[in-house]
Amino acid sequence: MNYIDFHVHAFADKIAERTIRSLAETAKEAPETNGTLSDTEQKMYSWKIDGFVLLSIATKPTQHLVCNNWAVSCKSEHIFPFGSVHPDGDDVFQELERIKQLGLYGVKLHPDYQGFYADEERMFPIYRKCGELGLPILFHAGVDPICPEDIHCTPKMAVRALESAPDTTFILAHLGGNQLWNEVESILAGNFENLYLDTAVIGRHMQDDDLLFRIMEKHGYDKILFASDCPWDNPAVTAEKIKRLGLTPAQEHAVFAGNAERLLNL
Repeated sequence: MNYIDFHVHAFADKIAERTIRSLAETAKEAPETNGTLSDTEQKMYSWKIDGFVLLSIATKPTQHLVCNNWAVSCKSEHIFPFGSVHPDGDDVFQELERIKQLGLYGVKLHPDYQGFYADEERMFPIYRKCGELGLPILFHAGVDPICPEDIHCTPKMAVRALESAPDTTFILAHLGGNQLWNEVESILAGNFENLYLDTAVIGRHMQDDDLLFRIMEKHGYDKILFASDCPWDNPAVTAEKIKRLGLTPAQEHAVFAGNAERLLNL
């Protein structure tokens, strides 16, 4: 594969229209798809994206069973779904075991939508369990439109989470912290073996190409994952932004597909 987008959202047909409308109103941004999986697949094909990681979020403790059943139904040769658990669920560890058994590729957590801070000690056993199961955790990090003044995963919080579970692979979305990139550069980049950074929304939100280059260079091109956060950004735009940085062919391959293939065991 030439391009794998590691951060994509879509929804079951019966909820896609109202979900995407609500999220667009919160974000005050126009989506790139209508939120359905079929439209997302068609757009990805038109953007020349070969495969993508599909992320779902269990926003209620009672929701992760349905969420993960839908995720596994979407699995294909070019769709790689992550599962999700809600940390307040009584069966959270059982559900993590089921995610592994279902063959899902990892776990998506969203502190802002799931009501926790990344460095809460109650989360540490969940992080460690994911490591035991070989399930990478993909975290929303930095500012989110739902609560822009109350950031649930800052780079400093991420440090405690990473240190709590050194055998767990963490993927911090939005290049380690949406709109907190100076802190990412000074605190996170290059400092953790178990940390990957994805590039979700940098095409739309990150204007400083020099800072983008410095973070990627410092953290290492083997730990950067090409990602868009579609439907909230266009992967083709993100790809062009990365190509402007002047990476070597080997570095580009690692970022655009190679690292993803290794993490997903493709």
